[in-house]
Amino acid sequence: MKDKIIPFCWQHLLLLFSLFVMTVGVAVCVRSMLGSSVISVLPYVFESAGRESMVPALSIGQYTYIMNFILVFGQIAVLRRRFEWVQLFQLVIGFFFGALIDVNMQLTSWLVPEALWQQIAAQVAGCTILGAGIALEVCCGSVTMPGEGFPVAVSRVTGIAFPKVKICVDISLVLLGVIACYAFFGSWQWHIIGVGTLFAMIYVGVVVQTLSRHMEWFRRLLAYRPGFRRYVYGLARFIYNRTGEQ
Repeated sequence: MKDKIIPFCWQHLLLLFSLFVMTVGVAVCVRSMLGSSVISVLPYVFESAGRESMVPALSIGQYTYIMNFILVFGQIAVLRRRFEWVQLFQLVIGFFFGALIDVNMQLTSWLVPEALWQQIAAQVAGCTILGAGIALEVCCGSVTMPGEGFPVAVSRVTGIAFPKVKICVDISLVLLGVIACYAFFGSWQWHIIGVGTLFAMIYVGVVVQTLSRHMEWFRRLLAYRPGFRRYVYGLARFIYNRTGEQ
């Protein structure tokens, strides 16, 4: 039993770390004022509308969780009997993802880029961090995020390749964000859906593909199996030994 529990906990501890990295990137993209990442477009629009009392005044993270819930429900509707109920764990992942977005929005509250070059630097940094987090999350091999789970479900049913479905879903989320902007504010909100959003749609994927080829160090961490007594100090010893080998 111990040999199953500890690896599971270790895997998902690293998954939480991956989600933290991802949400740092999401928060920095929002702070850039050039456009949020795709996954935050709709939550950002609704959060902004909430500040104007047009919808419930929830945070970006809370609206992200609502969107993730809808995406999981969409998977059930698409797959029906083929839906694997273990995939409901996506709701747990989605909850932590939303909560960590709010944490990192607070931690990055000091980041207020004003000059264009500062905004560009923030957007590039945010997208790079987001891509790194996604690469780590993929390596963890756990249940996918709802944002990937829904395109996977559609791909299984339609037979269309996942990358094509993923692009269509991302474009649909952005279009829904644009529609919501006009519905709430009567105009396009460029700081929510701007050139940075388009940049993120392209650049984040490049970062993920590039970093995925250099993840052997993270896979070694995933394969680490500490015992109960040396669990706390084992990682430090593991890293020290690996460093000594190089």
